[in-house]
Amino acid sequence: MKVRVVLMTLVACIVGAVVCLGADTLIGTWKLNEAKSKISGGPKNTTVVYEAAADSVKVTTDGTDSEGKPSHSEWTGKFDGKDYPVTGDSNTDTRSYTKVNERTVTFANKKGDKVTISGRVVVSPDGKSRTVSINGTDAKGNKFTSIAVYDKQ
Repeated sequence: MKVRVVLMTLVACIVGAVVCLGADTLIGTWKLNEAKSKISGGPKNTTVVYEAAADSVKVTTDGTDSEGKPSHSEWTGKFDGKDYPVTGDSNTDTRSYTKVNERTVTFANKKGDKVTISGRVVVSPDGKSRTVSINGTDAKGNKFTSIAVYDKQ
């Protein structure tokens, strides 16, 4: 009986570790490097924090919305392509992340069933920066594209 409990606990720990391994390169605080970025309209996240949250990842963003007003949002979920709720962003109800490889994830923000922003996050081989390529539509229906470069803090 004790062996079974120990084995089940070990299996649960391994599964949790595997889920979090995909996010390891993103974990930490990232600051926008405006000099290297090309942001044209849409929201601008100046700080993004990825942190482990049990068997999930919590992403907290701070910056400005497409009208230049301060913004703050939070998302907790897995990099499994499923939609998880976003709080603090009136233009986004849910976000999904999908792991592409050890250094790349794609994401999609939705308002209702409509994708409003989609993108790709690529962490540099040295892990010191990440580049976020974004395509989206703001609350007024204007399309925008941005390339945001972040430095790990």
